[in-house]
Amino acid sequence: MLIRLGYDIVLENTQSHTIVGVLNVHPSRVVDLLEPDRVRVYPAIPVEEYSDTFGNLCTRMVAPQGTLRLSNSTLIRDSGLPDPVDWTARQVPVEELPPETLMFLLASRYCEVDSRLADMAWQLFGDIQPGWAMVQAICDWVHNQVTFGYNFARPNKTALDVSVERNGVCRDFQHLAITLCRCMNIPARYATGYLGDIGVPPAPCPMDFSAWFEAYLGGHWWTFDARHNVPRIGRVLMAVGRDAADVAITTSFGTSVLAKFSVVTEEVTEDPRTAKPVYSAAGGFR
Repeated sequence: MLIRLGYDIVLENTQSHTIVGVLNVHPSRVVDLLEPDRVRVYPAIPVEEYSDTFGNLCTRMVAPQGTLRLSNSTLIRDSGLPDPVDWTARQVPVEELPPETLMFLLASRYCEVDSRLADMAWQLFGDIQPGWAMVQAICDWVHNQVTFGYNFARPNKTALDVSVERNGVCRDFQHLAITLCRCMNIPARYATGYLGDIGVPPAPCPMDFSAWFEAYLGGHWWTFDARHNVPRIGRVLMAVGRDAADVAITTSFGTSVLAKFSVVTEEVTEDPRTAKPVYSAAGGFR
């Protein structure tokens, strides 16, 4: 299947300052792109692309005072298959974990791996079979215990806050699940990207970037989503990190006010390059 991806973001800057954006498709999905994945900046100013510590593609620029617009539209080919599931994936003992995964066992800005959450994690999940079953049990618990709502969002909300308040937005669900996985010695990292209403009823709210998480089991990173808690179609990764602080869509080293924000991620049933029908996961050729 083909998916049209894009965004249109407008910032009002009180003074000239540096902005870093994490706005591109993750390098692991570049091979699937059918059109350029380019951050368009208005007014035209110099931009620098670089890879961060986690391998995400980032864009740095010095934004002028006044209005700055960041936009993009690209086309990507996707398998059309739901997120993979492997109930046989084993939990890797800490002493056998690759060194680069160890940071994802530790506390981070929004994920407090401390005695309070560790005690709760072991009480809730200590008797669960290690591996996939344990991560799924964590997702089930967070999904059932936490209420979703945009009115519950705030920028300083941590996993501990979510465990007490039992509400939040998609990133809050993932922060709590990530923390509980880490407390059980399972490396877990935050992921962000596009997740449209493909293969599911449309949500009655504007499209946004989405958050999920990845757990390291059996030598691989696997996708889990404590908010939706079902395998989804058309998930397109943009960035991974320890938590949301590592993968903010834009980080402003000055004062910026968000004036416009829109995201597009939808299935395309006709290849615009050939004007020929393409296969749709919703049911055959269209």
